[in-house]
Amino acid sequence: MLVLSCISPASIFAYQNKNKMIKYLFCFAAASFSLSLYGQERGCATYEKLEQFYRKNPEAKLIEKDLDNFLTRKQKGSFAKENVVTIPVVVHVLYKNSEQNISDAQIQSQLSVLNADFRKLNADFSTVVPAAFQGAASDMQIAFCLATKDPSGNPTNGIIRKSVASSFVFDDNYYVGSNGGDNAWDPSKYLNIWVGAFTNNNLLGWAYPPVAAGYPDDGLCITYTAFGTMGTAQAPYNKGRTATHEIGHYFGLNHIWGASNNPTVCGTALNDDGCADTPATNQPYFGSPVFPDNSFMCNPTATGAMFMNYMDYVRDGSMAMFTNDQKTIAQNTLSGPRASLLNSNACTFLAVNEVEKSNSINLFPNPTTQYISIASPLTKIDEVEIFNSEGRLVKKAVIRNETDKIDVKDFASGVYYVRTYNGRNFIKSMKFIKK
Repeated sequence: MLVLSCISPASIFAYQNKNKMIKYLFCFAAASFSLSLYGQERGCATYEKLEQFYRKNPEAKLIEKDLDNFLTRKQKGSFAKENVVTIPVVVHVLYKNSEQNISDAQIQSQLSVLNADFRKLNADFSTVVPAAFQGAASDMQIAFCLATKDPSGNPTNGIIRKSVASSFVFDDNYYVGSNGGDNAWDPSKYLNIWVGAFTNNNLLGWAYPPVAAGYPDDGLCITYTAFGTMGTAQAPYNKGRTATHEIGHYFGLNHIWGASNNPTVCGTALNDDGCADTPATNQPYFGSPVFPDNSFMCNPTATGAMFMNYMDYVRDGSMAMFTNDQKTIAQNTLSGPRASLLNSNACTFLAVNEVEKSNSINLFPNPTTQYISIASPLTKIDEVEIFNSEGRLVKKAVIRNETDKIDVKDFASGVYYVRTYNGRNFIKSMKFIKK
């Protein structure tokens, strides 16, 4: 994996001098610079790592737009409308010394934060989120638990500890066991979290978005100094919000100023985070802004920016909400590219109601240009037949799980019908549009 020499979002900051706004953009590779105004600021490398991922897996880049359209669309009959789904987590602690070998209690403190933040149960919600934005805030209906079964079905506490060499490059080899890291547990069944020490001390972490679902490096990679709320966690990133932010990416959420780590240009495609209820800004907020703030708003308003959203770059104590449109994206992710997490038996569910099985089956992305996948977390599907609009069978495919892709890029444009089976038993018919 290529080592990045410059990750700009962690080193962007701004200050006002009377009426003149001066913006500075630094690279981590610069000879020297000072962030004494704010101290270390949030460094998320999701999009840089995603570009590396695309270079290694060019086939994934081809379906990015189709998948983005699927994730941002309001879906009918979403399986998770009234249900809380629980995600099994395995934490890989890769430590060079005893300090980095964080405690079970510190790990559990991070799980507690995730469960509060994703359920809108965080104690600081009403004090951090101004009244003007509280109506847009959402319970994501997602919970997390440490895995109780490993991929072979054996009991586990969901925590793996591995001593690594002092020369180990956590940034690049965290998921490669042969290079000193620790291989992921089946990423279609577990959320893998690797905790360690980055070679770049300004970097806090990253997580891969849904386009990487099922790949061996899929999951969250995070520094041991920004994980949980105790032990080695260091202020101002000692409230567990780095993991909340990065797992937002894992469920398909972009930064609030758009699909970039860098500042964006208002009104461009890159500036759009796919959420109508997050006011458009053109770059991240850092530190602890005071509401209302219009410094980076594309269209200034009386309420200003939603900088207290988990997908901005403010400090842990200044972020406290997801929105309803962000929930739509996360729920679409769970009904599509990450649906296989829902049929994992790797931990005890905290709260999941009965769901009508047929309604849980979903075809995505739709419309499509490259491929389709079938998400069926509650009913096993092992075979698919595809028919054209004339009723002629054009393809059969065997299905193992929701990350399997059925290639349709050579199909002519038009409407196609899909029949799904479990063995010889017909399950459900669906249709999709090939563009």
